[in-house]
Amino acid sequence: MFAVTLDGYGGSEVMKWGEVDDLPAPCPGEVTVDVVAAGVNRADIMQRYGFYPPPPGASEILGLEVSGIIAEVGAGVQDWKPGDAVCALLPGGGYAERVNVPATQVLPVPGGVSLTDAAALPEAAATVWSNIVMTAGLREGQTLLIHGGGSGIGTHAIQVGRALGARVAVTAGSQFKLDRCREFGANTLINYREQDFATVVTEEYGGADVILDIMGAGYLQRNVHTLAEDGHLTIIGLQDGAVAELNLGVLLAKRGSVHATNLRRRPERGSGSKAEIVAELRRNLWPLIAEGAVAPVVSAKIPITDVAEAHPLLDSAETVGKVLLTVREP
Repeated sequence: MFAVTLDGYGGSEVMKWGEVDDLPAPCPGEVTVDVVAAGVNRADIMQRYGFYPPPPGASEILGLEVSGIIAEVGAGVQDWKPGDAVCALLPGGGYAERVNVPATQVLPVPGGVSLTDAAALPEAAATVWSNIVMTAGLREGQTLLIHGGGSGIGTHAIQVGRALGARVAVTAGSQFKLDRCREFGANTLINYREQDFATVVTEEYGGADVILDIMGAGYLQRNVHTLAEDGHLTIIGLQDGAVAELNLGVLLAKRGSVHATNLRRRPERGSGSKAEIVAELRRNLWPLIAEGAVAPVVSAKIPITDVAEAHPLLDSAETVGKVLLTVREP
């Protein structure tokens, strides 16, 4: 089969589309998916630079989410059959013509979503739902602050927050991205280059009940000051550093909590696992997508043979939402 390989670590030019060994047959509990499209995530960029190796036993090939058609099922798989249109959450291997994936990490393509666009859902949906709902307990009437509102995670989180009845504030670095965030349902738009998000959210709402943060160290102190009483800060990225000082006095006074979570290295099964998250998505989020309350946001679709053009788009001022790699016609 063909897949994207890395010719060393570095810039986008190290990614090459070429022939690799065929996949083995799916193991018991796995399915094989003929890939139609693969989502591009910042984790892929980190792995390309050599900073984010895959978990033990996972494919070295980039790619954490795909959509496609099930080609084969392993022993013991009862919920899926060849020919099913699906999307899937992966520990790796998505930038390829075929991938094996645990059946517990497979989801049906939601109603109203094309097979190609479904590749934009698994990673963003699992990240957002597991953090702001399963961990932080976001509910109707609360305030959600999202950093990086124009990203794939951000655009999805805006819609989920509004669908749950929350007030949504977002940060972004341009008016173009803020305007798009408004289209997806954001109530409060904060240009982080010109405004202090802590001041804006505190003055407007008295603080945020839930903060979804991709920045890490550089935002830690202001995030804690922005929390409302009993608020939850969930950190999912370290784009602005990994080491910072935490004022425990401020956190204690607010009865606040700080969670740092990672999706890729979660266990396959059990408490807090990928299987648990995927089951929650199918039960609670997929109906919201089917009714149109939440939709994948796709900024660009790039043929996988041109993969070197796709990664830079994640940092483009014009990109809002997800970038997809197309592998074959659906």
